[in-house]
Amino acid sequence: MSYSTADSLRPVTLDDVRGAQKMLTGVARVTAMEGSRHLSQLAGTPVHLKCENLQRTGSFKLRGAYVRIAGLLPEERAAGVVAASAGNHAQGVALASALLGVHATVFMPKGAPLPKISATREYGAEVRLHGQVVDETLAAAQEYAAETGAVFIHPFDHPDVIAGQGTVGLEILDQCPEVGTIVVGIGGGGLAAGIAVAVKAIRPDVRIVGVQAEGAAAYPPSLAAGRPVSVQNPVTMADGIKVGRPGDVPFALIEELVDEVRTVGEDQLSAALLLCLERAKLVVEPAGAAPVAALLAEPGAFAGPVVAVLSGGNVDPVLMQRVLRHGMSAQGRYLAVRLRLTDRPGALATLLGVLSAADANVLDVSHVRTDPRLGLSEAEVELHLETKGPVHCTEVGQALREAGYTVID
Repeated sequence: MSYSTADSLRPVTLDDVRGAQKMLTGVARVTAMEGSRHLSQLAGTPVHLKCENLQRTGSFKLRGAYVRIAGLLPEERAAGVVAASAGNHAQGVALASALLGVHATVFMPKGAPLPKISATREYGAEVRLHGQVVDETLAAAQEYAAETGAVFIHPFDHPDVIAGQGTVGLEILDQCPEVGTIVVGIGGGGLAAGIAVAVKAIRPDVRIVGVQAEGAAAYPPSLAAGRPVSVQNPVTMADGIKVGRPGDVPFALIEELVDEVRTVGEDQLSAALLLCLERAKLVVEPAGAAPVAALLAEPGAFAGPVVAVLSGGNVDPVLMQRVLRHGMSAQGRYLAVRLRLTDRPGALATLLGVLSAADANVLDVSHVRTDPRLGLSEAEVELHLETKGPVHCTEVGQALREAGYTVID
């Protein structure tokens, strides 16, 4: 299975995916598939999680990168490879190149998370920081390829990459032969296209559902137009699927083979990430949690058994902290209240006693005494509380009112 860079627009077939699977033997892990009792109860059908977050480098990207680089001609390998990525593709290319003895240069945005930069370097790639956004980084990588002759390894828009990602689909059929629906996140489209090629060739009855973040959803308008169109300034916490334009090669396959593309919001992504952590004990990045977000948004819409592909787990710890807080807030597990009380010794302690009796956990207290709106003997208090959910929030508010406090909106 050796293809030149000029062969970038050939069709992708089941034989390509099977060839990629043989090539990846001993390189990529056959990742686990875990059942989810909680999601199964919500959906009313068995739900399984395909754990590509446990893949080497922390995402499915190693599969496509390795197949693409392994398929280069000897003279192309000698020239080295170059890639542009904010994280997952960078690490996949770095490790694949190291395993194949090919020099890799990876351009990453200056603001890329430090753990991802460090991991890419540790896998053996030369990392160059350029630009503030991936588009600028991509332009720099392509300019480097033109100047040096290095082969540019696209993250999704090449048949070899799609064939490599499609091996996830073959594993799903082996691990869950009775699967009815596969739900998978979509950025540029390489993973969804590869899975669709493999699965539809063997089980055309399986429904393939793609999921995009609402703020970076280029596929719905592209499918409506019948061609790839760009979304300007995509915005989402799910950087793994934050792609402004579908790839030409995956778009054609997704248009033909994927049954539906859904979108999910940031609150749904946060809640899905939190669920994976709390219920499945799996660390998943926002892009990897997109299929779970779609299940949470409309659990009864998927014919089972359902397999949700957790595409990656490379989440920056700082982002994880923010997302978890956001997810807990979306689930009604945070409550912010403002109220006024008499400014006298013991008043705050009395208030905290009421909250303690209501079983609310106080995370933060802001005490304001000097404000033109306040009377001479008044103080305003803002509290951030951790609660057990929306019902508990209502109970805490009721407890404050019964104790004589007026909650300020």
